[in-house]
Amino acid sequence: MPRIEGTISYMAISSQNGNRVVITGLGPVTPVGLGADDFWSSLMQGTNGVGPITHYDASEHRTQIAAEIKDFPSERFVTKKEIKRMDRFCMFALAAAQLAMEDGGLEEGVYDPSEVGVITGSGVGGILTTEKQCEILHERGPGRVTPFLIPQIIANMSAGLISMRYGFTGPNTCVVTACAAGTHAIGDAARLIRTGEAKAMLAGGNEAAIVPIAMAGFCSLKAMSTRNDDPSRASRPFDKERDGFVMGEGAGIVLLEEYASAKKRGAKIYAEVVGYGMTGDAHHMTAPSPDGSGVAKAMEIAIAQSGLALEDFGYINAHGTSTAMNDKFETMGIKRVFGDLAHKLMISSTKGMTGHLIGAAGGIETITCALAIDRGSLPPTINYEFPDPDCDLDYIPNEAREVKIKAAINSNLGFGGHNAVIALAAV
Repeated sequence: MPRIEGTISYMAISSQNGNRVVITGLGPVTPVGLGADDFWSSLMQGTNGVGPITHYDASEHRTQIAAEIKDFPSERFVTKKEIKRMDRFCMFALAAAQLAMEDGGLEEGVYDPSEVGVITGSGVGGILTTEKQCEILHERGPGRVTPFLIPQIIANMSAGLISMRYGFTGPNTCVVTACAAGTHAIGDAARLIRTGEAKAMLAGGNEAAIVPIAMAGFCSLKAMSTRNDDPSRASRPFDKERDGFVMGEGAGIVLLEEYASAKKRGAKIYAEVVGYGMTGDAHHMTAPSPDGSGVAKAMEIAIAQSGLALEDFGYINAHGTSTAMNDKFETMGIKRVFGDLAHKLMISSTKGMTGHLIGAAGGIETITCALAIDRGSLPPTINYEFPDPDCDLDYIPNEAREVKIKAAINSNLGFGGHNAVIALAAV
């Protein structure tokens, strides 16, 4: 079948048209901290969340390390009855939504429930439940499979459960685009507010894929680090000695609001969503475009929508997975967009600390960009020891920086060739 070549149209909804959209609440649930303050403190200190897997016996796996959430206070977010009826990925989503609501101070009655919606993103949904119930099916028979199997494994259930908890009857959906899902969810939610279809949205990603079958699959792809004897140095984005990504788990959900409404209720505003770009590589099932053109196009769209100049963007939270291809090709994509300015940009990948949260990555990394703008500091890329000639930009190696920026970009790439970019700016 012939390939169709073409140019990008920038006639997508611009921040200059329609309602302005701002972030007023942050809900990070990560291996290095829960809640905005705890999470940000860990990032600034370069805290490493990677260690030996404790969720199951990983001794037979090529990769035996991950970034787990230890001692998760489930009782703070869900009841014992609810825990029995939901997969771990949904539990993380409810926790992140609660943290975002608490942080945003959004009280009942501020909006009509029909004006508030939910969009979540997940790469694999309830894969923990799937694996456990398959074992029950084969060992004990079909009659012993839980009646909650289907609602526990479907990826959209996290959005459904959040809406049920808060009574939000506005737009409600789910994005499943692998590692780009969380960013797509936030971008799609922002569009709904911009066009007036919602006044507020809870949006982001959630994932709990540190389970044997998922880990075995990624190991078979040879996509994961096997630095089992040195887990704290295993995830090393942009470093020449990188040997693969490290799996993480958690959720990142933000509260988005229409600007005028947020100002009226006196909400704290972290940043404005000024651009959203998404593209497809049309190249390969698991490898990104070898020239970085796919993510570059998504960045160009987001920047064009923002109405800002290239010089206004001071920071990029890169996808930066610590894999050979992603880090090289993403660097190429940044250079395609920014040209000579690329070497003046400050870039980091926080996956060295959190691991790669798959569908939740875009959620927590958009939160990172919002906090960077709000707090005037930038998180480091830890474990950066050996410069790679193919990755020759400023990746904020090993130590955080106190720098005030006007605008930031978060980019995420997913298997299947999905690219999603969010542009944020100070208000």
